[in-house]
Amino acid sequence: MEKRKNFSSKLGIVLASAGSAVGLGNVWRFPTEVGEGGGAAFILVYVLCVVLLGLPLMVSEFIIGRYTHKNTADAYRQLAPRSGWIAQGYLGVFTSWFILCYYSVVAGWTMKYLVEAIVGGLSEISDSSAYFAAFSGSTWEPLVYMTVVMLLCHLVIIRGVQSGIERSSKLMMPLLLLIIAMLVVFSFSMPGSSAGLTFLLKPDLSKLTSSVILSAMGQAFFSLSIAMGCLCTYASYFTDDARLVKTAGSVAAIDTTVAIMSGFIMFPAVFSVEAVTPDAGPGLVFITLPHVFSIAFGNVPLLGWFFSVMFYLLLLLAALTSMVSIHEPPTAFLLEHFKLSRPVATTIVTVVCLCVGVLCCLSFGPLADCRPLFGLTFFDFFDFVSAKIFLPLGGIIISLFVGWRLDRDIVVSQLTNNGSLHIPAWFIAAFIFLLRWLIPLAVGGIFIRELGLI
Repeated sequence: MEKRKNFSSKLGIVLASAGSAVGLGNVWRFPTEVGEGGGAAFILVYVLCVVLLGLPLMVSEFIIGRYTHKNTADAYRQLAPRSGWIAQGYLGVFTSWFILCYYSVVAGWTMKYLVEAIVGGLSEISDSSAYFAAFSGSTWEPLVYMTVVMLLCHLVIIRGVQSGIERSSKLMMPLLLLIIAMLVVFSFSMPGSSAGLTFLLKPDLSKLTSSVILSAMGQAFFSLSIAMGCLCTYASYFTDDARLVKTAGSVAAIDTTVAIMSGFIMFPAVFSVEAVTPDAGPGLVFITLPHVFSIAFGNVPLLGWFFSVMFYLLLLLAALTSMVSIHEPPTAFLLEHFKLSRPVATTIVTVVCLCVGVLCCLSFGPLADCRPLFGLTFFDFFDFVSAKIFLPLGGIIISLFVGWRLDRDIVVSQLTNNGSLHIPAWFIAAFIFLLRWLIPLAVGGIFIRELGLI
């Protein structure tokens, strides 16, 4: 087994953790939720939920990981030996593996669209919906792209913490932010973009229904990679002088900025085309936007080509940074718990995810009518169970564990770096209150709603 390493710099800590949080949920799911939730009103609730729900849970995972310097499963075993809390550690490991099995399928779609954008194929699509259905429903092509993306992720993980995860984060995250900045400028220059900006910046409080508020809570929770084991595992590689609260604030700020800027990319572009509405739903990225690009830049094909290439490169980078963080928890568990080498542990996770991923990938084609799991396809089952059961359940358990079970002295020592940092008493009291009361109730509401009970 390799000697355990830490991230080599504070910048590496922030960028790696931000890469874990920033993913397709920011660029794909967030604009969809904003469009369906009425724009600026949704964003206001979302930001509030990030502060009150996301940050405390992120700091909690940081505390558990940094204090123990162990993988997620063994961290809970150390903190609560011979207790039921250990199940949360295993749930985190299992959840990340579960998500990776189907997330790699969508990541493969982003690579396909990037390749098509580069060769100019997107501009020739006359029916985006039919094109996407034909591609996702085919037998071999989606499998090839899913495998390529998974192997790229594998190459990062197999190189370890500093040479793999940290180095790739230092490359991909700045590139991702640069592409976002460029796309925002281009989107603002499109005709009719002002309507999109108004939609995003002018709150319509009449849109704030209970459903929209709960959706914003759910999006804030899922966007930050809470309860996947990723943040806890990454925190186990933090140095002892890393400032947990400051790091969590930086990660949340980057994650929220990427999400909102993605809205600034999408909606000015969407409003520039009369036939497209902002509530186009999840098909916005793979069905609606190729049509938008071809129409909006019809008079300047080169500009349309550049915009589409940069957009799908952004999607691929976001997918890869998240895949790397999702791959690491089960890899770290196998590596440390069973004393395997990193190459062996990484290969086991990759191969198992590819085998199960095949079932998820073919759920849109040859296995579309195969619904052995509660009437759901394999892809829908993995998506439903992870997003609507594992993640909210894990979030509730984490908040209760740190708020009620974990020794308060451990919490204070980690927040203050063993007394070297001054953290006001009121802040610690508020942190504990949120974990004990507000977060379990709020996330419990999301949990119940997602299961369709309210």
